Amino acid sequence: MLKIILRYGVIGGLIVGISLSGIVLQGSHVEGYWGYLIGYLTMLVGLSTIFIAIKKHRDTDLGGVIRFWPAFGLGLGISVVASILYMLAWESILDFTHLDFAGTYAQSMIDAAKAKGLTGDALAKAVAEAEQFKTLYANPLYRLPETFIEIFPVGVLVSLVSAALLRNSRFLAAKRA
Repeated sequence: MLKIILRYGVIGGLIVGISLSGIVLQGSHVEGYWGYLIGYLTMLVGLSTIFIAIKKHRDTDLGGVIRFWPAFGLGLGISVVASILYMLAWESILDFTHLDFAGTYAQSMIDAAKAKGLTGDALAKAVAEAEQFKTLYANPLYRLPETFIEIFPVGVLVSLVSAALLRNSRFLAAKRA
């Protein structure tokens, strides 16, 4: 089972990590809704390896039957490996490109506060929160778990759906010769 987790976790992590790297390195910074949509769709594509792994394990190793909890556990294991690779890809991007993500994000927080019409103390509070974010994000003990948490819940969701569907041995049953 560990071999399956590592194989499919690495494949999923590489899909998401390479996609993330390509987007950042080409310099296209899609902001707002579209950026989130593209990011999470890429994660779903990469984490589709969870479904593939559970189905293959069910059909080839277990004779076409898998229970929910073992399937879910397999999916979570793959999610952890893929999330770690995603986290390492992001750290590599930050190091390689010297991208000031925290500064850009903090500035967008300030701009959003100004767009809401905040002034005076309320704006000062928003600026202080943005500066606090920059300080926190500079610390790897904050940044690494924050990056991990971006993708891991998507993996949990894909694992839940995959385990729920594939526990039914008639769902996409393997064709026997």
